[in-house]
This record gives sequence, C-alpha cells and structure tokens, in this order.
Amino acid sequence: MTPTLVRQHVAHADPVPRVDLSARARDWSEIQERMLVPLYEAVYDRLDVGPGSRLLDLRCGAGLALLLAASRGAAVTGVDSAFPERLALARARLLPDGPPRAARARTAPRLLGEPPAAPADGKPYTLVTVFDPGDGDGLGELLAAALPLAARGAAVVLAGWGPPERCATSAVLRAAAGLADPLPGARGWRPARRDDLEEVAARAGLRPDGSGRVACPFGYADLDSAVRGLLSTGLFDAAITATDARQVDKELTEALHPHRRPDGTVWMPNVFRYLVARVP
Repeated sequence: MTPTLVRQHVAHADPVPRVDLSARARDWSEIQERMLVPLYEAVYDRLDVGPGSRLLDLRCGAGLALLLAASRGAAVTGVDSAFPERLALARARLLPDGPPRAARARTAPRLLGEPPAAPADGKPYTLVTVFDPGDGDGLGELLAAALPLAARGAAVVLAGWGPPERCATSAVLRAAAGLADPLPGARGWRPARRDDLEEVAARAGLRPDGSGRVACPFGYADLDSAVRGLLSTGLFDAAITATDARQVDKELTEALHPHRRPDGTVWMPNVFRYLVARVP
C-alpha cells in the first residue's frame, strides 16, 4: 500500500496519538495486507524467487510478503522503521518459538528496525523490494543505505498505485485528502504519475529493467471491515489530525457506499504498478 498523505502534525496538534497504533497494526495484518498478495506473487513469479534468492524487503510491515518469499525457499530480511507495531507482528509471524514457519526456508528470517550494516552471512542480497514506498519521504536515504548490500545486477522492485482511472479506491482517497486540506504544508493525496517509480529509480542510480501492472481488488466482508482496513494503511492519518477520528470514520463510510454490494460486501477494483530496476 502506498500512503499518499503527509504524516505530519500542525503545531497545536495533540502530541498524544489519537489512534490505537497496535490495533491499527492488527487491522493491517488481518484485513488489509492480504489485498496486495497478487502484487507480491506477480513480482516473485517474474523474478523466479526461490531457494537461491536473498531478499531484503524495505518497509516490510507485518511481513506477509516476506512469509510468501520464505515459503518459496528464499532467505529473507525485513526492515521497517516507520511502523514498529507492524514489525512486532512480523516478528511474531516469522520468528515464533521453534523452527522457521516457512519450512522451505534455509535461513531464519531477520526482522530489523533499520537497514542492516551487512547481510547476516556476508552474502549480498539478490533482490531488494519496496512494496510500500510511502509518500516518498526518506525513501532515497533508505535505498542509499540498502543498495550497497545488494549484488551487482540485483533486482530492485518499487511498487505503487496504478492509473487513478483504474483504481476505484482513488475516489475514497480524494475524500481523505479533502479533510486533510487544513494542515499547513500538507500536499494531500495526488494521483500516481506515469513516471513516479522511474524517477525514484533514477535518483537512486538504478537501471530500469521492465515494469508491470497487477490487479489488486480491495474486498471486504462489510463496511466496518472496509473502514478498519483502510484506516490501517495510514492514508487517513493527516485527515484525522486535521479533524478527528469520528469525522473521518463518517466521511470514509459515506465514500465507501457506492462500492457496497447488495449482500453488504464492499468491492473496489484497483491496479497496482511495479518497476524492476537493476543495481549497476
């Protein structure tokens, strides 16, 4: 998921978090994260991720993408400094007591709050992924710290929203951006541009090597699940800061009504885009 609202607070904002961050992390792992499985699988299929792969996942969240790669036999390392509550869930998911959850994985997963100084066994990574580039803040520094750990020719995958006309959730995000307007300096939500990912790769000194689009529909059992899932992404944090949580819940519920089916489920077709680049 690509958060597109700036996570910053106005000077008079209450310093105490207005949301339960642990609950949000659980909602992410239980409701929202699975929506991006088609993206993860498409990338892994394209790059033949398997026992010979050494994956570094930046902003790994609750670790579902890592778990899928490890189940293919890849050695995986996850990094996330933005969402420590999600990282705690990734540790519980991938590092329980006893042998690794992914039986085919040869090496125990590593879950870190910052990019490692070096790979665990000294062997460079063959794949670096950024499935959640956020609003771009700090991404350049994150890649600069990670790319020296990758092998020459290693694949680097960047992902984000596809064209807004192919993403039904765009209309819901526009509602959030409208609520966030009072924040001084907030850039708000904007549609993905055609060359966003290529610009990030160019700034990092990477060589583009193909791209793809993947259908990632957002489907929920009911409106409550849809609201909880979308709030868990962080896309509405600026709106909550500018107004309050109840107001955002109300506006989000109203924005979701056009996507509600007669049986009460909520369905929003979306397309995500990914870029494969190479370390020179």
